[in-house]
Amino acid sequence: MEKWFVTMKKADFNGIAAKYHISPILARLIRNRDVKEDAQISSYLNGTAADLYDGRQMKDMDRAVEILKEKIQAHVPVRVIGDYDIDGVNASYILQEGLSGLEADVDADIPDRIRDGFGLNKMLIDKALEDGIDTIITCDNGIAALDEIAYGKERGLTIIVTDHHEIPYLETEGGRSYQIPPADAVVDPHRPDCEYPFKGLCGAAVAFKLVEALYRALEEDPGRIRHLMEHVAIATVGDVMDLQGENRIFVKTGLNMLKSTRNGGLKALIECTGVPVDKISAYHIGFVLGPCINASGRLDTAKRALALLNAKDAEEASRLAEELKELNDSRKDMTEQGVEQAVEMIENSSLKKDKVLVVYLPDCHESIAGIIAGRIRERYYRPVFVLTSAEEGVKGSGRSIENYHMFKEMNRCRELFTRFGGHKLAAGLSLPEENVDVFRKRINELSGLTEEDLLEKVSIDMQLPIAYLSQKLVEELELLEPFGKGNPRPLFVEKNLRVISPRIVGKNQNVLKFQVEDARGLRMDAVYFGDVGACMEYMKHKSKMAFTYYPSVNEYMGRRSLQITVVHYR
Repeated sequence: MEKWFVTMKKADFNGIAAKYHISPILARLIRNRDVKEDAQISSYLNGTAADLYDGRQMKDMDRAVEILKEKIQAHVPVRVIGDYDIDGVNASYILQEGLSGLEADVDADIPDRIRDGFGLNKMLIDKALEDGIDTIITCDNGIAALDEIAYGKERGLTIIVTDHHEIPYLETEGGRSYQIPPADAVVDPHRPDCEYPFKGLCGAAVAFKLVEALYRALEEDPGRIRHLMEHVAIATVGDVMDLQGENRIFVKTGLNMLKSTRNGGLKALIECTGVPVDKISAYHIGFVLGPCINASGRLDTAKRALALLNAKDAEEASRLAEELKELNDSRKDMTEQGVEQAVEMIENSSLKKDKVLVVYLPDCHESIAGIIAGRIRERYYRPVFVLTSAEEGVKGSGRSIENYHMFKEMNRCRELFTRFGGHKLAAGLSLPEENVDVFRKRINELSGLTEEDLLEKVSIDMQLPIAYLSQKLVEELELLEPFGKGNPRPLFVEKNLRVISPRIVGKNQNVLKFQVEDARGLRMDAVYFGDVGACMEYMKHKSKMAFTYYPSVNEYMGRRSLQITVVHYR
């Protein structure tokens, strides 16, 4: 079930429209995204890289820069330790590339998902010591590695943490006691003592800010590393960060850079996946390029994705891109099987009654647990944990819904886990096998979720008759891009539309085409990509329907025509 509601935020839409030379429809859409002050509206519509905050405002950034200045001048070996996902791979590349540009003695290591697990561990530290490394910089990890960092420090390593995850804490009578690791510098905008104005950066963005601050401190031109913003854009979209504030600027700027990228690996990946380079969008990162980069860390080693970004000749880049695409294709097949198993288990057991789904699939590849959890959450609209059998005990990933803060809820039963971390909407965990049922029971007892919480909320921008649609409006809506989490594509609604000649088309029979007609007899083409069979069946019994939709221009054989893409129906 869904609950539709139209967002009714108030503002002087005509005044905003006149001031910024936009239509009142666009003014309303911007206000619906909580952009209301003049400076915010101006930045939203016209923000550029010049509007980004100075990374030196982050707590410990000055210390991290001072340490790296000394290390570069002393020519001691520095190792970047990233994470095996799209954010960690791009953050590692940014640090390695940025430091190399300053002639630092730098290399990178990324943990193996199965063998090492998430983030910094003692094996990686021992390996660094064996290799004669002097300094470790973490990226997209490290904030939760208190014991591991203490271990490295005892053995004489200099350690800098750059991360963007929530700071682990203990609940005490006096409130929260934050557990900041004992590194030489800890740069994370979520630190309670960090006054950086924008908290929503991904790990690659924090890494970029460090490199930029370092170039400034060494009186080098930061323009030399500006091209690395395309990697921040890829990581921001791929790690599903909110496309607001600085993130929006990073993604907008980075997408433009990608159209003429100098990175041979990215060029090869764009080519082999068939992404239209001149029209590249956040969608292509999220659903085409990103999954290929992630697939290497899931099914093989993320070092392969890092090698793609580092590829020096076209032949090597092309080979690596093809390998990543193949890995992603097999990841898709494994995901489909896992989703089927999970659905079968839920439908044929008492799990179906739970408000928080804990699904244990021992034979599932642990690297795709998070993707399966996301798909199950979409299907049942509940928080979901998918657990799999690991080398030691059980590992899993969680994906949440809007009204359930996953990390906070897990904190309430933290004694059941050997490791855990995450944020409001996603989490990772390890636990002994004997705790699986206890965890399922406890997390449900603690949940406090109501039936209302479990209704998926469809937030609609405004009711808009199809007569108001025009190609000019569709073009104007492009000013709101890039779309994604925190900056959704505008969604309109219209009621009492008659459906004319619906038919299922497409190579895989997965597109429903039809026309809609309003009360005045105006007709428009429409298309729907959801469960087309169920929608077609529903249409047979209704003379008029309501649709949520967004407009687009369909180009066919050189002819451009307006159409609506239907998202929900009733």
